[in-house]
Amino acid sequence: MDEIAKLRNVAIVGHGGAGKTSLAEAMLYNAGVTNRLGRVEDGNTAMDFEPEELKRQASLSSGFYQYDWAKTTISLIDTPGDQNFFSDSRLCMQAADGAVVVIDAVDGVKVQTEQAWEFADEFNLPCMIFINKLDRERSDFLRTFNDAAESFKPKPVVFQLPIGKEADFKGIVDLISLKAFNYDDNGKAAPCDIPADMQEQVDAEREALVENIAESDDELLERYLEGETLTDDELNTALKKGILTRELAPVLCGSATQNIGIDLLADFIGNCMPSPLEKAPVLCTDPDGKEEIECKPDPDEPFAAFVFKTIADPYAGRLNIFKVISGTLGGDGNFLNTNKDAKERFNQLLILAGKEQKPINQALPGSIIAVAKLKETKTGDTICDPSRKVKFKCAKPLPALISFAVSAKNQSDEDKVFIALNKLLEEDVALNLDRNVETKEILISGSGQVHIEAITEKLNRKYNVEVLLNTPKVPYRETIKKRVRVQGKHKKQSGGHGQFGDCWIQVEPLPRGGGFEFVDAIVGGVIPKTYIPAVEKGVVEACQKGVLAGFPCVDFKVTLDDGSYHSVDSSEMSFKIAGALAFRTAIKEAKPVLLEPIMKVAVITPDEFMGDIMGDLNGRRGRVLGMDTKGKNQVINANVPLSEFLTYAPDLRSMTGGRGMFTMDFSHYDEVPAQIAEKVIEEINKEKEES
Repeated sequence: MDEIAKLRNVAIVGHGGAGKTSLAEAMLYNAGVTNRLGRVEDGNTAMDFEPEELKRQASLSSGFYQYDWAKTTISLIDTPGDQNFFSDSRLCMQAADGAVVVIDAVDGVKVQTEQAWEFADEFNLPCMIFINKLDRERSDFLRTFNDAAESFKPKPVVFQLPIGKEADFKGIVDLISLKAFNYDDNGKAAPCDIPADMQEQVDAEREALVENIAESDDELLERYLEGETLTDDELNTALKKGILTRELAPVLCGSATQNIGIDLLADFIGNCMPSPLEKAPVLCTDPDGKEEIECKPDPDEPFAAFVFKTIADPYAGRLNIFKVISGTLGGDGNFLNTNKDAKERFNQLLILAGKEQKPINQALPGSIIAVAKLKETKTGDTICDPSRKVKFKCAKPLPALISFAVSAKNQSDEDKVFIALNKLLEEDVALNLDRNVETKEILISGSGQVHIEAITEKLNRKYNVEVLLNTPKVPYRETIKKRVRVQGKHKKQSGGHGQFGDCWIQVEPLPRGGGFEFVDAIVGGVIPKTYIPAVEKGVVEACQKGVLAGFPCVDFKVTLDDGSYHSVDSSEMSFKIAGALAFRTAIKEAKPVLLEPIMKVAVITPDEFMGDIMGDLNGRRGRVLGMDTKGKNQVINANVPLSEFLTYAPDLRSMTGGRGMFTMDFSHYDEVPAQIAEKVIEEINKEKEES
C-alpha cells in the first residue's frame, strides 16, 4: 500500500502554447531524470519526439514519464493543447488522479483552457493552476488570476505570489510557509526575505488563503471565525481535503523555461495532490451493463484496468497504455478483454519514459503501464481477471469537424491507403474513416486541417504511402415540388413470350424529411397483387438517380392507382421496368429541385470576434438561431449549408487567432437557392462528362 500511497498521476493540461511541455521538461530536469533543460524550440524535449511534433514545435499526442521526486513517484501525462489534438487530451485525462492546468500569464484563459477544465469536471479531477511565463513581456499575474477566478469553479485560490515582473521576475513568495525564494540563472532556489514593498499584499493574501482553506472543514472554519490561530498541520490537512473534494483550486506561479518555481510546484503535487488510494472507488458494470460494481484501489482485489491510449508502430506492433484500477498484475500472464470477450496473453509490463519503455515486474492499483502486441485490445477496452468480469465506461473522442476525400498519389498504392489508415485509426480514435458509396470516395475526418495533415505525414513516414487530399463531394439530394399523375408502360415483343407492364402512378411531395411512401390504391385487380411490389421496386431503384444531377430523390409519395396487364406477357420484371419508367417521367414534370445538407453549428468565441464571425456565417448562407454565454465566451448557434462549411476549421482559426472552436452536427436537408443550384448542377454534370 505504501507504494500506491506515494503515487501521483498528474495530467498537465491547458491551451496550446501555454508551456505544458516546457513545464514537464523542467520537472524532469530538477528530478535528475534528464541532464539538460529540454526546449520545444530546439526539438530536444523528452515528451515531444515524433517527427510531426518536432516539425510543428507542439505536442500532437500525450507524452508519459514516471519518476521519483522527494518521497513520491510522479507519473506525468503531458497532453496536447491544440484543438486539433484535444481528443487525445480528453481520453488521457481519464487516467489521471489530478490535473495541473497551465495558463499563459500573457494571454490568460483561452478556449482550450476552459475545455480542459470542463474535462476535469467531467472526470471529477482535483485541479490546481500554474500561471506560467511570468518572465515574458506583458505578463501579469493578478490579471491572469482574476481571469481564472471569473472562468472556473471550484474557485481558484492564490497560494504563491511572484517577486518581480516580466524580465525582473526572479522569485516566489509561498503563502503557506510564508517563505520567499530567489532563483539564479540555473533555476536554483535560495531563501530570501519577503520584499518590504510586498509585505502588505502578502499579509492580505495570506489571510484570504487561510480563510479559504478553513472553509473546507466546518470545525476549522468555526475556530478561525472565533479568532483562533490555525497550525500549519491543520491548514495542510484541510488543504488536502479541499483539493480532493474540489472545493478549491490552488494557484501557483513561475516560469518553466527559466525553471522558476518548478521545484515548489513538484513539492506541492507530492504533498497535496491525491494518490489513487485517496480517490473514490471507480464504478463499473458487469459485461452486460446491468449490475453496478465498485472497483477499489486494493492490490488484493481481482485485476481490472481500462485502455485509454494505443500507439501503433509498423515494426514494433501495437502498444496499449492502460491504468490499473484494482488488483495486481504480474510481469507476464493472461487477462480477459471484456469488450471483445477474448483472452489476451502478454509477456512483459512496461512503464513509459518519453519515447523509451522500461520493463517492470508488477503493476499495482493506480499504475499507468503499457503492454505490447496484444491481438484484440484497443483504446476504450476493459481488461480484467476472468474471475470478476467488469466493464468500465470510457470517454468518447470529440466529434470530427472537417473531412477530406483521400486518394493515393500513386495508383499502385490504392489498396495500401485504406489498410494503412485503418492502422492509424487504432492509434488515433478521433480519426474517422468512411467509404461514401454514393460519391465513391474514401473520406477521412478529424478535428481540424492540421490534424488531417499530420495524419498524412504519418502515413508517409510509417507506411510509405503518399496521399492526396481533396474537398469531399457534397451528398446532395433531389426532390419534387408538384403533384403529377403519369403512365409507365413497358411493351416488348420479340417472338415467343413478350414483355408487358402498364401502371399509372401519382407522385406528390412529402414534407422535408418525409422519406419515401408507397401506396397501393389498385381496385378491381387491374394489376395483379403479385406485380404490385415489382412496381414499388422499380420506383425505389429509379429514385436512386434523380434527373437534375443524378442524386437520390427523397421526400415523395407514390400512389399506384391504375394500370393493365397481359395474361401471358406480363411479369414482375415487366412491371418493375414500368414503375421505373413512370417515376422518371413523373420527376421531370413535378418541378424537381436540388436539396443540400444543412448543419447545426455552435461556434464558441471570445466577445471581440463576434462581429467577424456573424458576418462570416451570413456570407456562408448561414442562419443564426440564437446566442448563449459560456463562461466568458459567446456561443453562436446557427444552421449553415455543408457546402459552405467544408473548410471552416482553418478559417475560424485564422479569424480568431486559434481562440475559437466549433461543433457541427447534421440537422436536415433544405432546398438550394435556384441561382446556386444551377451552378452546382452545371459543375456536377460537367465533371461527369469529363470522367
